[in-house]
Parts: sequence; structure tokens; C-alpha cells
Amino acid sequence: MSTSTVFPMIPAASKSLGFFAIISLVLLAGIVLMIWLAWSMQNVRFTVSNEGLRLQGDLYGRLIPLQSLKLDEAVVTNLNTDTDHQPARRTMGTGLPGYSAGWFKLRNGTKGLLYVTDRTRVARIPTTDDYSIMLSVNDPSALIEALRNHRRLLSF
Repeated sequence: MSTSTVFPMIPAASKSLGFFAIISLVLLAGIVLMIWLAWSMQNVRFTVSNEGLRLQGDLYGRLIPLQSLKLDEAVVTNLNTDTDHQPARRTMGTGLPGYSAGWFKLRNGTKGLLYVTDRTRVARIPTTDDYSIMLSVNDPSALIEALRNHRRLLSF
């Protein structure tokens, strides 16, 4: 009959457990951020009012006053053919296949605040703050016209 003797290892220092706790929290925060991003991608809205154009749905949302929009230069564009205004580089935003949101440097060297899912239907609205807003909506011309109508109402 053989006998055996077990020699347990000295337990790891609490520093090791702290390291795993920190890594776990970072991973959990990343997962929560990805879930929130996936939700917000499906729930972005653009609201036109007398205040201006409100972009709602993620980190880059904001209210842009009507006075800041160059509505006489606003156009409907197709980013597949409008190469000057295609996003060239993401500076602070989300760039996924079929979804671009946030700040981008455009091919013409200017800045753009994008919420683009369908590159063929984009309302491009320059601002007085040296950037353009580019939004994918079902009817880009209706969005531009709604902004123009609100501006006309305010100018009376």
C-alpha cells in the first residue's frame, strides 16, 4: 500500500485577485457599451423644431440651432457618387459596416458629423461652424424642406 502526501501551493497574493477584478470590470463595461451602441444604432432620431435640428440616439447627439444651419446650401446627396463628401477618416465616432456615426474627416478636407446608414439617401447640411451634418433618412429632401419651413416661420 502506497501513501501520498499533498503539498498545497502558497495562495496567490491579493494583488492577483485585484488584477482579475479590474480586468472583469473593464470587460463588463465593454459589453455594456456594445449593447448600448447596438440599441442606439436602431433608435436614432432627428427632430426638426423651432429650436433647430436635434440629433438623438448616441454619444454624438446634440441640438444644432436653426441659425447655425446653411439651409441654402443643403442638398440631397449619394455618398457613393459624391466622392468629395465621403468620409475619409473617423476622428471620433463609430464606424461599422452600414453605420457611421460621429465625427469624420471628409475627403475634401472638411469635417462632418455623420449619422449614415444608407449612403444613397443622405441630407448634407453645411453649418456656420465649419462642418457638415450628413443624415440618412427615408426622405432627405423632406428633412431639408422641414428645416427651411421652420426657418421661414421664425423670420416673420
